[in-house]
Amino acid sequence: MFKVQSSILKVLSFLSLFLIVGACTLRPTSVPTSYTETTDSLAIFPDYRDIIIPPNIAPLNFIVQDASADAFVAEIGKLVFGAKSDGKIDIDTAQWHHLLSESVGKTIQVTVYARRVGGWVRYAPFTWTVASEPIDTYLSYRLIEPGYELYRQLGLYQRNLTNFEETPIYENNRVFEANENHCVNCHNYQNYDTERMLFHVRASHGGTIITEGKEARKVAIRHDSILASGVYPSWHPTLPLVAFSTNNTGQVFHLQHPEKIEVLDLASDLLLYDASTNAVSHILRSRDALETFPCWSPDGLRLYYCVASAKESKVEESIPFVARYDSLLYDIYSLSFDPESRRFGEPCLEVAASAEGLSASVPRISPDGRYILYTLAHYGQFHIWHKGADLWLKSLTESKGSLGHPLSSANSPDADSYHTWSSNGRWIVFSSRRDDGDFTRPYIAYFDPDGHDHKAFLLPQRDPEQNWLLLKSYNVPELTRSAVRLSHEGFAHVVRHTEATPARYLP
Repeated sequence: MFKVQSSILKVLSFLSLFLIVGACTLRPTSVPTSYTETTDSLAIFPDYRDIIIPPNIAPLNFIVQDASADAFVAEIGKLVFGAKSDGKIDIDTAQWHHLLSESVGKTIQVTVYARRVGGWVRYAPFTWTVASEPIDTYLSYRLIEPGYELYRQLGLYQRNLTNFEETPIYENNRVFEANENHCVNCHNYQNYDTERMLFHVRASHGGTIITEGKEARKVAIRHDSILASGVYPSWHPTLPLVAFSTNNTGQVFHLQHPEKIEVLDLASDLLLYDASTNAVSHILRSRDALETFPCWSPDGLRLYYCVASAKESKVEESIPFVARYDSLLYDIYSLSFDPESRRFGEPCLEVAASAEGLSASVPRISPDGRYILYTLAHYGQFHIWHKGADLWLKSLTESKGSLGHPLSSANSPDADSYHTWSSNGRWIVFSSRRDDGDFTRPYIAYFDPDGHDHKAFLLPQRDPEQNWLLLKSYNVPELTRSAVRLSHEGFAHVVRHTEATPARYLP
């Protein structure tokens, strides 16, 4: 009996000691009553200071970076959240959304307190302005290791932007298997809806996966008359049509160059694919021009695309094509489209980037049809690797061929590239390497009704440190109103256990 009591007392003593020690590291739960003001600059990651946010966005959890402090408090409007020495402010999701619903069209003040050796200090506050326009609920993207030769483990995922739920659309391998190795890329949706979507599978199990609702099939958009399979896609906003580029692509690796790699097209054309009849035809085909990155206008009456001249001059005849990678300058053109006859008009110059010694890629038209958003860099069209790549905007009422202007508030000194509009035209999501220069991560920027961009902010995560620890790049962000309707298992069956049906080629 004595031994039992003695053991119990030891356990209770240990628990008491644990609670006493633990109490020293508990998260603070209230605003300090005594503190001094500090003129030190507040450092937080992600940098969420003074931004405009959607009224339906997930909590903006962040890390306070102050090595001299061992506890923190963030006063967010009427809410108070504490952090231990790791500085992680973890915002309750239910309280957060209630605060946002009360703050639409208003500003929320955020004040951070830090406990140092001499006591609590208070940083100068910053603000979050809650826009009246929501962002589309789902963002899908590819997560890929920053390599060049092996696909290894990668997949397509969708994130619910109102919370932190991320679900796989399709993954190639949970564990790398050489015989099952295949690439997944170029996911695309029709008019922000997941009723019709597609993505490509390369290498093993190759083909293009096309869905209508919960039904999916695999097709092969190839023919002897086509350079290669379909590549960069754009769904027509209402018809069962997809504009594709078809590209003969190569890679150039640099030994001494600020950029790591250059991806260039040795040849490229434009295709029109009819998903209802599984038939494909050429839109544009030329040996002297490189056409790529098609994009439909919101009304479906015009197709935008990028094009560079592949014609060799007398000076360049003796220089290999791949050695002239930095002389390839792309402009943006458009073609009119008649939905009834399905005929295209003559090319019309929209952005004459080459006239300024620059190169444009990835045109995207705003949902109201007023603006064209694109990436501009010094050369080429694969700008995710170009540190000088920026997002540019042009009003479609401006003179034909003019450049427009950069998104000066949203851009960064590093690569800012692949982008998408929200369905209401008030938000832009794009890929940026601004954090470390190596990994692309999705940034969100408000675009106001007057046509002005605002400071971009990083996609929020439950644990903000995930943005450092996840050693993969977010690739091709796409917004949708709804979740993808077919399950991961459904896609896996179509990819791995069905043969691709060849598309009929229409001369």
